[in-house]
Amino acid sequence: MFRPEDYLDFAHTQHRLIFEKTENVWDALREIGPYLQFRLQPGIEAELIGKPLIGENVFVGQGTIIENGAMIKGPAWIGENCEIRNGCYIRGNVIVGNDVVLGNSCEFKNCLIFDGAQIPHFNYVGDSILGYRAHLGAGVILSNVKLDHQEIHVAGPKQKIATGLRKFGAILGDYAEVGCNSVLSPGSLIGRHSVVYPGSQWRGVLPAHSIAKLRQTMEIISRRT
Repeated sequence: MFRPEDYLDFAHTQHRLIFEKTENVWDALREIGPYLQFRLQPGIEAELIGKPLIGENVFVGQGTIIENGAMIKGPAWIGENCEIRNGCYIRGNVIVGNDVVLGNSCEFKNCLIFDGAQIPHFNYVGDSILGYRAHLGAGVILSNVKLDHQEIHVAGPKQKIATGLRKFGAILGDYAEVGCNSVLSPGSLIGRHSVVYPGSQWRGVLPAHSIAKLRQTMEIISRRT
């Protein structure tokens, strides 16, 4: 029903095997850890600026720059020509494609990021998948746990679908855009080429080629001095 190929172009990742046995796109979140366990071959081919902290179980490709103050715990697999900026925190079970920006004060765990994605400023990305050239504005949070810590469901066309996951942030299709300071509730799916307006609280499934608009009412009054 929510097939991986409806959201993601596998020509823009080296890790297509993760999706081999998946029915719904979020099923791949369970496969990230085992995939890294069996296929990751540690090695740092990147340019290091200063002394970033990098764990043992990490691979980073050629042309990638890792700035001073970044921390990569591993297991992690980071592609070529990426920017890992100061203050970036990669907690583990993270797979990053080529030409990706992981920015300052951003945190990542158990996620898969396709080529060309940009997550540049003050973002949290947990238990999520970001498609080709997906972009998060400053301050966007992909919330991955319900307040009651119960299983996360996705709203299907006829009924809610149980994911079997207690931690599941969001799926962003190729070219999806999420505006500054928006929060995506657990189990959110954003279709290809879709946009979520800045400052939004989004929950559910946004179809491809759609815009989720936020309208605010603002009152302007005279100031007494």
